[in-house]
Amino acid sequence: MATLFSKIISGEIPCYKIAENNDFLAFLDINPLAVGHTLVVPKRATDYIFDMDDVELGDMMIFSKWVARAIKSTISCRRIGVCVIGLEVPHAHIHLIPMNSVEDMNFARPKLRLSPEELSETADQINNYFN
Repeated sequence: MATLFSKIISGEIPCYKIAENNDFLAFLDINPLAVGHTLVVPKRATDYIFDMDDVELGDMMIFSKWVARAIKSTISCRRIGVCVIGLEVPHAHIHLIPMNSVEDMNFARPKLRLSPEELSETADQINNYFN
């Protein structure tokens, strides 16, 4: 079954890409809790993050750390929060969320409504970290 994320990985659905390697893709959440809210997904479809083998899960965390450094260097925040919920899309993923307080990680609060231009500009700014 093709998921939203597998369609993003294959290029069927566009995204605001932050980083990519052979195994993982990081892209901006289009319904973010904060500017710079990024999703990290494995390219190999796995529904539940804890069904991933240990090496792949470890590699995903290392990739996420690399992406989090880029976000932190670009977006004004105290920390990059890490969250795994796993109910929204049946494809393992990690949320990386710039935060200044615990409330910034509250998924019950309203999401930001950013324009495509704002999302594109944020992605470009974070991507500049890698150049």
